[in-house]
Amino acid sequence: MVGLPGDHVLSNLPLLAGLPDTRCTVLVSYDRKTGMRLQINFKSGMPIYLQVVDQIKAAAASGALRPGEVLPSIRPLAEELRVNRNTVAKAYSELESLGVIETLPGRGCFLKENHTALRKEVRRKLLTVEVDQAIVQAHHLQVPRDEFLALIHERMNALDHKRRSNENQTEDDQS
Repeated sequence: MVGLPGDHVLSNLPLLAGLPDTRCTVLVSYDRKTGMRLQINFKSGMPIYLQVVDQIKAAAASGALRPGEVLPSIRPLAEELRVNRNTVAKAYSELESLGVIETLPGRGCFLKENHTALRKEVRRKLLTVEVDQAIVQAHHLQVPRDEFLALIHERMNALDHKRRSNENQTEDDQS
């Protein structure tokens, strides 16, 4: 089921100025009424497999995808996204190496419980790299320190709100 550009999506990917809107929105979770939508922007300059990885990680963090929930098989998802199967396979392989999903032969790919195999110092080092990149980007965009920190708090609050909304939706679905 391919959605329209105006459909609710987990994240808004920036478009390059002056280029036509060439996004593809796909329903990722078939198990729940609301489901998580995956949006691919073919003109963003970001590799498609990384867009898939980032959005599935964000869906897991926000609760839009639940531990144990099955992800679409590689072939149907690739067909719906209109990308090569190897692109989706590469995204799933990356997610598996990060400990986000697990592949069970003959059964499919499932979102793992939030029990990371990485030690605390390794997780911290990985996160430090991401934070450093955001700090450098903020510097180049001339965003003051206080504004940058406020934005971080705002985005963390937004994630908490999404998580609570998804928890409430799950409770409503079960009753």
